[in-house]
Amino acid sequence: MLPEMDYVAHNITSFFVAHGQPLFLYTGFGSLCICRIQEGVCDMAQIQVTDLTFSYEGSYDTIFDKVSFLIDTDWKLGFIGRNGKGKTTFLNLLLGRYEYSGGIHTSAVFDYFPYQIPDGLAAECGAELLDQMKQGCELWRVLCEMDALELDAEVLYRPFDTLSQGERTKLMLAVLFSGENDFLLIDEPTNHLDQNARETVKRYLNSKKGYILVSHDRDLLDACIDHVLVLNRQTIEVQSGSFSSWWENKTRKDAFSLAENEKHKKEIGKLKKASGRVRQWADQNERTKIGFDPVEEHDRFLGTRSYIGAKTKKMQSRVKQMEERITREIEEKEGLLQDIENPVDLKLFSLKHHKEVLVSAKDYSLAYRGARLPVLQELNMELRQGERVFLNGRNGCGKSSLIRAILRKASDSAWPEDFAVEKDVCDESGLLTVASGVTISYVNQDTSFLKGGIREFCVCRGLQESLFCAVLRQLDMERAQFAKNMEDFSEGQKKKVLIAASLLTLAHLYIWDEPLNYIDVFSRMQIEKMILSCQPTMLIVDHDVRFREKIATRVMSL
Repeated sequence: MLPEMDYVAHNITSFFVAHGQPLFLYTGFGSLCICRIQEGVCDMAQIQVTDLTFSYEGSYDTIFDKVSFLIDTDWKLGFIGRNGKGKTTFLNLLLGRYEYSGGIHTSAVFDYFPYQIPDGLAAECGAELLDQMKQGCELWRVLCEMDALELDAEVLYRPFDTLSQGERTKLMLAVLFSGENDFLLIDEPTNHLDQNARETVKRYLNSKKGYILVSHDRDLLDACIDHVLVLNRQTIEVQSGSFSSWWENKTRKDAFSLAENEKHKKEIGKLKKASGRVRQWADQNERTKIGFDPVEEHDRFLGTRSYIGAKTKKMQSRVKQMEERITREIEEKEGLLQDIENPVDLKLFSLKHHKEVLVSAKDYSLAYRGARLPVLQELNMELRQGERVFLNGRNGCGKSSLIRAILRKASDSAWPEDFAVEKDVCDESGLLTVASGVTISYVNQDTSFLKGGIREFCVCRGLQESLFCAVLRQLDMERAQFAKNMEDFSEGQKKKVLIAASLLTLAHLYIWDEPLNYIDVFSRMQIEKMILSCQPTMLIVDHDVRFREKIATRVMSL
């Protein structure tokens, strides 16, 4: 039960009903909190975070500063926030992996996805790793969950390192949900998954409850959650509903805040002008107290000094009242825009090529030596200038292999030297051609090769450091991050490094291989807007349904 009932009663911000229970939001400790009302009693949620403060040792920035909120372990909670705001960090704090100040009070037992499999054990089969993933895990429960995930039981008896990304994800989720009464922390489960696997995971999570889901996939969030926990720019917000309902509420709230801000600015301007005029009149009146011309001012005498002084004092009191009102207006204006998302418009300047068709394939097949089946077989395609073609298909169908083949054919490709394209491990037949002189800007799905600082990266790529950092700032990376080595960046921040480098590369064709993995929702919308505005020629592999629906001019299934 809340001890500060009077405080709560005077700070209720909104009221709603979820799952038949009345709920209200109240502002507390600089954040928004949720409580459930039961027969007049305000009952705390099962996870209470109070004055949580945390920063990494040696880091310039504070991740959490006196943060407080309440959540219920019965919810399907979506966790939303920009890259680097501390979503994964908070999950690790719940797991007790870091020291912090403040309090996290709960009786819940946590489990975390994805499980970390040591390199020395990756060659063992899944059945032998069950206890390594989740201690006391029962095989029959895992098999039940695997069936719900449409995963064959034989996957358990194959070496773990031979499983596809989708098979690994489904197996780990089956193990995760095989326990009882755990509150589950699920960190971006759909990265690198094809569309079919995503749909399966989406249906599966929708049938469960009692978890925090960190994801930037808007389609997944809308399908799977009933509450959102949002790390805004300055505050933390808990709200009932899906991502779309939260985004609609945020859009309306931001519009109201902007309108209120404009109203306060106008009122402050009027008050300052009026205050200046009255102050000027008071000063002029004060100067007439001493000395006067008896001919010109025949009605003046020494006794009028007290009258003039009283009149001046009254004017000065009016000025003081106006200044106090200005101060109140400024205080009301402060905080209105603290959580406004107003991203800068990104720019991309692509080159024009003299040929209409940039890439073409005719009866093209590709097979890796030693493999039983070709990864691509009798492919026919054309990529024309101005098109934004999305490659679609299950994991392992050859999307990345086709991209590598195109990079090998291109005579002038702006793709990282760190990424090795194997030239002697595959056999090709048919025809794959890239127009002569085509410059390609490439975003790799792998970020593991990013090492060292921003300056060294810019020198290696031939980029202007100040301009590169400006683009990263537009993608909402804090300046404090620029002093770190890139291996210490979050995965989303690493992806932003690659995207920024691609945006600054003049090219005829932009090939992006899963560019949005780990990228936050706000940056996704920002990138969508840029592509629609600049209209570059692109070949893209990405499984974000909303992104593809908005951007693609054509979808090519492999």
